Amino acid sequence: MADPASWPELEAAERERRRELVLPGAAVEARIRAGGGRLPPRLLALPLLQALELSGCGALRELGPGLAAALPALHTLVLRGNGLGPAGLGAGLGGPLPALRVLDLSGNGLETLPAALGGALDPAGPCAAGGPPAFPQLRGLNLTGNRLRELGPGLARAAPQLQTLLLSGNRLSALPGGLLPPGASGLLPLLSQLEAADNGLQELGSAIASLPALKILDVSNNELSEIPVELADCLKLKEVNFRGNKLKDKRLEKMVNSCQTKSILEYLRVGGRRCGKGKGKPDNFDKEESKKKKRDKRQKKDSGDGELDKLEEVNKLMIKILHIAENPAPVVVKVSPNIKEVRPYIVCCVVKGMNLNQGNALKRFLSAQIKLHDDICEKRTAATIATHDLQLIKGPLLYDAQPPNELKIMPLGRKEIKAKDLVRQLQLEAEEQRKQKKRQNVSGLHKYLQLLDGKENYPCLVDAEGVVISFPPITNSERTKIRKTTRELFLEVTSSTSLQICKDVMDTLILKMAELNKFTLENKEEESVSDGESDMTSEPVNSNPSQNAAQENSPLTVEQVRVVDMDGNLKVLYPSKTDLTLVSSLLTIIR
Repeated sequence: MADPASWPELEAAERERRRELVLPGAAVEARIRAGGGRLPPRLLALPLLQALELSGCGALRELGPGLAAALPALHTLVLRGNGLGPAGLGAGLGGPLPALRVLDLSGNGLETLPAALGGALDPAGPCAAGGPPAFPQLRGLNLTGNRLRELGPGLARAAPQLQTLLLSGNRLSALPGGLLPPGASGLLPLLSQLEAADNGLQELGSAIASLPALKILDVSNNELSEIPVELADCLKLKEVNFRGNKLKDKRLEKMVNSCQTKSILEYLRVGGRRCGKGKGKPDNFDKEESKKKKRDKRQKKDSGDGELDKLEEVNKLMIKILHIAENPAPVVVKVSPNIKEVRPYIVCCVVKGMNLNQGNALKRFLSAQIKLHDDICEKRTAATIATHDLQLIKGPLLYDAQPPNELKIMPLGRKEIKAKDLVRQLQLEAEEQRKQKKRQNVSGLHKYLQLLDGKENYPCLVDAEGVVISFPPITNSERTKIRKTTRELFLEVTSSTSLQICKDVMDTLILKMAELNKFTLENKEEESVSDGESDMTSEPVNSNPSQNAAQENSPLTVEQVRVVDMDGNLKVLYPSKTDLTLVSSLLTIIR
């Protein structure tokens, strides 16, 4: 019989002061069951823990008390495919988690939300109106595949910064329902993705229009008969999916089945609103619309807003998106099924036009990448960035997981070595660092070794010739290292926790690259050349300010990269039309 008190994984995590912990469900199920279906109390002795995953453990019925108080630094909590429910998590969360960004409770048996997420209507509880939010940093909440029948307003109060809410595969009958009660305003101002497919939805309420940031709405395969005309008020809405519903308006249903988002919203805006669903435009619609445009234009001119808008637009950074259809040789990344249990999420793109040759441009770019790893990537526990010289890569690429004794890579600044030997070498170097500096902390690659603990296979990105060009979250390959002469960069962001984190990090990286490129062009630093060549100064500054502005605003080009499974089915396309939205206020994006 399994000893519920024996947890060598937790002992090692405590001893090594780990910040990320993955407990495979199959490996711990017997001990969880022997411990009464709860998380082990020893887990609460890891206050430095930032990311915790325990998935695929049917024996896990409840979390046990005190999790929030014991793990205040937790930013990622993944409890996917366990046996939680149907009574919710009880006192499991037990209070606020101020640093939590991603919460995945999909594939359980929850019938109600936990109290900390607004499931309990306790006036004095953690979600009480006027009180501090329990999850002030929560960006992504995955409740797919549970048994939820309703949502309450407490969720919006508990997680005011929520951007992604996944509710597919539950038993909801109305949306947004109690999530956005009548008369309420200002709730969930950042929610951009709402998915509630495969429920029993019979009503999509007009309150959906009070979500100002909504970009993606999926309510497919439900029992909806009508679409509210107020949906047209969601001005940022780019993707809607109503397929699998029996709509009364057959013309609208035809648009739905053709995935014509723009046509659907226009139909609701000019037809449904003014004369009922399916009636078309009123006779005087064009005349009224023309008057409105003229009036708005005149008001903007009188107030001076037009000139201000132009000035702000000129001062914005610019990037241009090159779509797959426009690219004669797009990069494709295939994803092996082996990676699913190791580090499943990857987002890639190509950036052209980056000037790394002048002055300290390359040094600034590498320093910015280190800072992003420490900040938004949370010391690589949330995600890892890798940058490559595109000209040194031979596609298509394969994102795979390989045994440590088979994976070979030429790490940055080192000779080719097996991953197993590299890790051992880095461990020895780390021990030597500790002895020399007489302190527990280590620097460089050594501080990321803990992220590989418990992994039987290691993630890697491999080119068409079988050469490993990336070994996340540890190192890139010397073979594809970027240099001052690099003009075309291949970017990758990988994560073990969330696809959305990958996209957020990539958005931020592209914004930083645009900022750095603009700085380099504006400051006219001396160009650096290869060894053996004399330094060359840049050309004199052009006296024509308009030409200077055009040069400085010449946009970086970001090429889309498809990530597909082994059969060629699309998994991720970046940047899609819904990406780069977090930084859109700082960028002018030419699509």
